[in-house]
Amino acid sequence: MAIFDYMKLKLFALILFFTFSLFSQNEQIAKDFFEKGDYQKALASYEKLYKSQRRLNYFIKIVECHQQLEQFSKAEQLLNKELNRRNTQPQLYVELGYNYQLQDILPEAQKNYNSAIDLIQVNPNYAFSIGKAFEKYNLLDYAITTYEEAEKLNERLNFSYNIARIYGEQGKIELMFSSYLDLMASNPGYMAASHRNISQYLKEEPNNENNVLYKRALLKRLQADPNTLWNEQLSWLYIQQKEYKKAFTQEKAIYKRNPESLQRIIDLSLIAIENKANGSASDILKYITETAQNPQTKLLAHQYLLQIKIKTASREEYPKITAQYEQLLLEYQSISDIYGLSIDYAHFVAFYNNDSEKGISILKNQLEEPLAEFQKASVKMKLADILVLEKKFNQALIYYSQIQTKLKNSEIAQQARFNVAKTSYYKGDFNWAIQQTTVLKSSTSQLIANDAMELHLLIRDNSLEDSTQTALKKYANADLLAFQNNTTKAIKILDDILANHKGEKIEDEALFKQAKLFEKQQNYIRASENYLKIIEFYKDDFLIDDALYYVSLIYAEQLNKPELAKQFLEDIVFNHADSIHYVEARKKYRSLRGDAIE
Repeated sequence: MAIFDYMKLKLFALILFFTFSLFSQNEQIAKDFFEKGDYQKALASYEKLYKSQRRLNYFIKIVECHQQLEQFSKAEQLLNKELNRRNTQPQLYVELGYNYQLQDILPEAQKNYNSAIDLIQVNPNYAFSIGKAFEKYNLLDYAITTYEEAEKLNERLNFSYNIARIYGEQGKIELMFSSYLDLMASNPGYMAASHRNISQYLKEEPNNENNVLYKRALLKRLQADPNTLWNEQLSWLYIQQKEYKKAFTQEKAIYKRNPESLQRIIDLSLIAIENKANGSASDILKYITETAQNPQTKLLAHQYLLQIKIKTASREEYPKITAQYEQLLLEYQSISDIYGLSIDYAHFVAFYNNDSEKGISILKNQLEEPLAEFQKASVKMKLADILVLEKKFNQALIYYSQIQTKLKNSEIAQQARFNVAKTSYYKGDFNWAIQQTTVLKSSTSQLIANDAMELHLLIRDNSLEDSTQTALKKYANADLLAFQNNTTKAIKILDDILANHKGEKIEDEALFKQAKLFEKQQNYIRASENYLKIIEFYKDDFLIDDALYYVSLIYAEQLNKPELAKQFLEDIVFNHADSIHYVEARKKYRSLRGDAIE
């Protein structure tokens, strides 16, 4: 009997599943008919759905179909009938009013809109559905009235977020800003959502009219009420404008009043570093080193400061940087997390100071210390990188493989697998590299997956036409030289490829790689020329969206040619929606075009 009951239950579940699937399919068919403008078929489909399941949204779609067919009397008849049956659906008065508005019978439209609002006196919670209905038809003043009336009747209801958003849609920017600030003051939980909406009306330029209005609103509130919330909002505004020093001033004011944690200031320093505002980042980090009580926080700030310094230092400054690393290692030797400083120091001496032997020694000594598995993996990863730098590929592969074995499926293990692929590629073992990248193309880390895909395509595409892989071997050598910071020599090898392998598949990769190296040398003219060649001659290649994006950045940020930048960003927005650069390209394009809102 139990087995029979189980089978009946299973059969019932199966029937339910297929019924639901069929119902969903029919709903999609009705929706497709409506969107294509085939309102007669859409009407028949929605009537069939409504007959099976009397859902309000199906009924409203039936009304909309009649309206699209200009059958306003039929729509009115249906709405009045439904209102008589359902007094608990007050938004139908809005639908009826809009039916009159479509016929330009405005007194009747207003009468029904007011009838909907009057029902809020019966139940303030009706404001949710009534307000949404008004917003649907862009009847924004009625929507605001609805929300405000409900708030008066029930103080527990809060429609500030809805009202603020509507003010923005109406172009009432000052009222919108004021409403969002009121909302954040009453409920900090709305801060992230408010920032998302406010940011649509701001630009990076501090003198933009909306930026000035928002700043003025914040300063006015700060003068009237010295609440750190307003300092936080000013800091956020300055970050949007990339004015990190001004944001830092606000963050210091916040910290002085609440000196429990430096986390906000640390976060600001990382934002400045990410946006290459090295001067501002250095000022912020120096403050952290002088203010922090926690030795680990101080050490981390020192590490970031040295990383910034290395980026712009001349070789003459390397001895001073070496001394600073040695001093920090001595001063903070009792801290358990000093392994990170050792990794940074080893990287500096190997990749910048050309002393790989010393870098290897530093890391091997660090491995003698008691480390957690992930810490040990980070040390081994850098050790393997330095061995690759020295062309000791087999030794490097051992360390990468150890990381994979010890920390299976972790992100660092996936990175180690990618480094195995890259090392195999450097040494000319393209088959093994392809096997590794095949696995990594589905990595949980999007960055690793993208890198793996690029390497996979590079090797595969350049092995099909040339069985000897001559050009690919040259390219791999140039890639290794670039990894070794031997930029000039890498560029020369790429010149050789471009001169002697014209028309081969590798030409666009060589142009792109060389462009990135020219950028590293700050030779933006040569870099842009390479990108433009890819755009002109390789429109269908997978590198096209990269070339469009990076040349747009050069024109916008380095060569002061915003109109040209906009042209290439527009190409990504309209022709390359699947690009990994799409979101940023769209944002930058809108900014250059002068858009204010979504």
